Amino acid sequence: QVQLVESGGGWVQPGGSLRLSCAASGSIGRILSMGWYRQAPEKKRELVASISNSGNTNYADFMRGRCTISTDNARNTVDLQMNSLKPEDTAVYYCLVFVSGANYWGKGILVTVSS
Repeated sequence: QVQLVESGGGWVQPGGSLRLSCAASGSIGRILSMGWYRQAPEKKRELVASISNSGNTNYADFMRGRCTISTDNARNTVDLQMNSLKPEDTAVYYCLVFVSGANYWGKGILVTVSS
């Protein structure tokens, strides 16, 4: 069984920062990439950022320049540092781990940006 445990969400004022963390455990196998997605109410789930096992990163245009994704391959963790948050960043954020032949999703963690 593979488990993904997300942490770090919560409420923040516009312009603030949050750091999301995701730890993967269990019989994961070889991780090819890890990433974060988000889903706002009545919207489709969308990519926020991803990072491959070789360190190549990919950021959504709406978050580029405002966030940094990083991993600790030894610990199978992926972090997302988000800065200059806006109300439209309010969403449930999901961790994704991509291995050969399978994807694993976290349960999601709520990020609320409001004054």
